[in-house]
Amino acid sequence: MSQPAGRLATYQDILDLPEHMVGEILHGTLVTHPRPAPKHLLASSSLGVELAGPFQMGRGGPGGWWILDEPELHLGSHILVPALAGWRRERLPGLPETAYFDTVPDWVCEVLSPATARIDRGDKLPLYAAQAVAWCWLLDPDLRTLEVLQRQDSQWLLLGTFKDDARIQAPPFAEITLDLTALWT
Repeated sequence: MSQPAGRLATYQDILDLPEHMVGEILHGTLVTHPRPAPKHLLASSSLGVELAGPFQMGRGGPGGWWILDEPELHLGSHILVPALAGWRRERLPGLPETAYFDTVPDWVCEVLSPATARIDRGDKLPLYAAQAVAWCWLLDPDLRTLEVLQRQDSQWLLLGTFKDDARIQAPPFAEITLDLTALWT
């Protein structure tokens, strides 16, 4: 879907989308893609389950985080919808009353697909860096890889690329060991 030339996208453009589409506004342009495919949903949901117990609920981990699926982020003039995002509760003590978040997350995870990888890497990563998101994970269920990035000096530093059945301790969630097999099966 696209907007007329010369017109900046508005939130109404997102509201007008069919239910099976996800809409974001990047640099004034409406960007759409279909809802995630089952393989991508499994990877995202499984990662959320693995992280929420220890980091959101404090079960077997330190707690102190909000870990949420597909939150709508209003960051400056941009509207983004990462697969997952996390906030340290010291920065976001309670959830907002709105249907969106205007507090920059501490961590985001994008699940890459053929329909979204170019935008996730080329458009959204620079926006997350500019908004001072500290950590970004790029999860690719087709390649069975997880890239862990940390923001340093407004740029992304790749800390590691992990694949297949690796067992990892990756920041900002290094207090637990994450078995990547859980994300693919």
